[in-house]
Amino acid sequence: MQRWVVNPIVRAGLAVGVNPLGLALLETTGRKSGQPRRTPVGNGRDGTSFWIVAEHGERAGYVRNIAHDPRVRVRLRTGLRYRWYDGAAEILPDDDPLARQRALARWHPLRAFNAMTVRMLGADLLTVHVRLSGPSPVEPPQRAEPVADVSAPRSTA
Repeated sequence: MQRWVVNPIVRAGLAVGVNPLGLALLETTGRKSGQPRRTPVGNGRDGTSFWIVAEHGERAGYVRNIAHDPRVRVRLRTGLRYRWYDGAAEILPDDDPLARQRALARWHPLRAFNAMTVRMLGADLLTVHVRLSGPSPVEPPQRAEPVADVSAPRSTA
């Protein structure tokens, strides 16, 4: 149900700038297609670290993509704007995902709701850590043709 109903709705909301229930958008590179793959995940930002508790463990498509290529991007809210952040992901099979969720959800009701949902729907919890390296570079705007100075007198010959 989550893969075919919930995730597409959340993904569409995130694409238009609506951040439902404290979520973020994780972009990985498809291990077979090489195409960008976007998945809604709980917003587990803690400074320059971003934590994800994958509810389906190593069976989750984004976890398998990370195992193939750890370079990721995460779309997070910074102030009133959303920005993409580059990062390097690492799968942590020895980390305690329930303890990680408790630490992230402490005093944050939206993260607590997400953690509860992940625990209810999850079968094989796994922790993923992303080291954020800063906002993704934005392509510079296209240069316009130079505008003629209209204040200078024109000579007529």
